[in-house]
Amino acid sequence: MSDTTDVVVDEEMMIDPVTGEIIDQKELAERLLAQAREQGVSLTGPGGLLSQLTKNVLETALEAELTEHLGHDHGGTPIGENMRNGTQTKTVLTEIGPVEIEVPRDRDGSFEPVIVPKRK
Repeated sequence: MSDTTDVVVDEEMMIDPVTGEIIDQKELAERLLAQAREQGVSLTGPGGLLSQLTKNVLETALEAELTEHLGHDHGGTPIGENMRNGTQTKTVLTEIGPVEIEVPRDRDGSFEPVIVPKRK
């Protein structure tokens, strides 16, 4: 008999890649909404919870894309001459309204983001 327990993860759950814990997305959303209410943050509109979440997800994905492009983490030892070179502000038009994000850049300008393409 096995000591491990099989856990079925559905679309409302995800596994934390660091801790391996199961995260209930509905519970997480409820906690975020409660915290936003306590802090007087609206759900929609400029500076609203949905805009903040969208900004964070897009910027995190862009940083991951640049890390893959450069071959090293932020603050890590560069493999070649090319390295991070700040960010550029961009406004992304989303279904919840415009969201201002910081798009990371590289020194030689060869980084072509996929999730938020240049000049789009």
